[in-house]
Amino acid sequence: MPHPRPFARLAATGTLLATLAACTSGSSGGTDPSKPLPTITGNPPVTLSVFAPQNVDIDLKTNKFTQLVKKKFNITINWQTTTWDGGSAKEKRQISLAGGDYPDLYLLIPWVDQFSQSELIKLSGQGVVQPLNALIDQYAPNVKRAFGDRPEYRAMATAPDGKIYGVPQWLDCFHCSYQSKLWINSAWMKKLGLKTPRTTEEFRAVLRAFKTKDPNGNGKADEIPLSGDTTDTVIPFLMNAFVYTPLGTTPPATDPTLVLNQGKADIQGNKAGWRAGLKYIKSLYDEGLIDSSVFTQNADALRKQGDNAGGVILGSATVQHPGIAVTLNQKDGRDKDYDAVPPLTGPDGESNTTHNPPSSASGVSFVLTTKASQTKQIQAVKLLNYLFSDEGELGGLFGEQGKGWVEAGKDDVALDKSLKARYRTPVRSDPTNDAWGPLAQYDNTAEFRNTLAVAADPKSPDGYERRLFEATKLYEGHEGKTETFPSGRLWIAPAEASELGTLQTNIGSYIQQNTVQFITGKKSLDSDWDSYLSGLDKLGLKRYLQIQQEAYDASRS
Repeated sequence: MPHPRPFARLAATGTLLATLAACTSGSSGGTDPSKPLPTITGNPPVTLSVFAPQNVDIDLKTNKFTQLVKKKFNITINWQTTTWDGGSAKEKRQISLAGGDYPDLYLLIPWVDQFSQSELIKLSGQGVVQPLNALIDQYAPNVKRAFGDRPEYRAMATAPDGKIYGVPQWLDCFHCSYQSKLWINSAWMKKLGLKTPRTTEEFRAVLRAFKTKDPNGNGKADEIPLSGDTTDTVIPFLMNAFVYTPLGTTPPATDPTLVLNQGKADIQGNKAGWRAGLKYIKSLYDEGLIDSSVFTQNADALRKQGDNAGGVILGSATVQHPGIAVTLNQKDGRDKDYDAVPPLTGPDGESNTTHNPPSSASGVSFVLTTKASQTKQIQAVKLLNYLFSDEGELGGLFGEQGKGWVEAGKDDVALDKSLKARYRTPVRSDPTNDAWGPLAQYDNTAEFRNTLAVAADPKSPDGYERRLFEATKLYEGHEGKTETFPSGRLWIAPAEASELGTLQTNIGSYIQQNTVQFITGKKSLDSDWDSYLSGLDKLGLKRYLQIQQEAYDASRS
């Protein structure tokens, strides 16, 4: 399955929102939050215009779950679709807003694109988005239950003024929460008589053996000991042996290694441990133990290394799951040879793993606009409420019972073996148009995910989720005292959002660029380190941390 992406960027939206103020002069529908809602029984027919990302294998217009929604709620949907490419999806969403002809509902996927909190606050002031409090209270008991069971979920959705301008997805993906993993070729390890590395120096020895001892047996020095790509960067896994690293496996261009250090906003990119980690990674790079294209190649290029037609050449890769680096279920079985390596221990005893808490909100994916009439809003919220039911989530994610999913049998084993299996999703190789997939993934609790029946053999085609679950257990508990900063759960004041976005982009890009330059030798960790630190200060690091700290403190008051 695609893995969820990180916190949506607070990228500059000032120009767009300034345009919005000129383009929107009120609403054609909307609900006055000061007045009580009518009581609507049954499902009056409505036509909703819905903006949503659409994968290449799905046609939302003819989708069977779309047909079910029409039958169950009398909702006809006019889809306005974009792709799963985050950049183009965000641009198209912003264009839809800037033109003033926005839809009744935005139904988004967090790791593709969604509304940031600062966007929602500005749009609410311009009369574009509809507060959902009364609608949820009266027409969404399942959503109310979820908010009641998990107060942090309600907090994620609630603006400082107490209004709910949209609903984020709740996603307890265990393996996604520990993104910075290392997968190593165990067949090569066995052939060379090597043990799983536990320390940074043991790992160096393994990489040297991969490079020099011809583990693929073709008589050529064509092995790649360690690789990654610009998304699944090698930095976090290796750096975690020196200092806790919050980057995950995502591009750090706008992530300035922000952490929560004993209640204080801080960054790791200027710490002594960061410098020590850079020295270690540089030493591997200088020996040719890290692929030279690791900082420039994309995921497709990494996959070509893993799928090399002339034989296996990839020794290890820093990816969230092995399917990113090598195609699964190949005839030669090479994909089954990659196993997870636990977090390494550095020379000073550091052993951390990057941890993004489940359901780290980076914004909101279900947003009603004031274009929708009151009846449309009520029907849309009824649909949302359905997605918070077992029936709605199973159907929305997987499709029809008996085809996209079946009830678990008495001999089925749940992903979490301590739980009873509730449902099973048959392996299907053919593309289907039965479900909405991640569009419907709202109340995706750990219990729901972990009661999925999964094959006992983690290396079997239908045991992949177990393989990831068991691998992630190796990383659990290595989070460290320093925490990833809860950026996505903070509501930044609109007046500061643009400033923060600029600071974050500039500081994050600066750290990323210098990190690569230090590793590749374009800059010296001896003679250029002090000027690097001075550059951070000149970019406004103090102000950046001040804004983040004030937002964090406000969230706790």
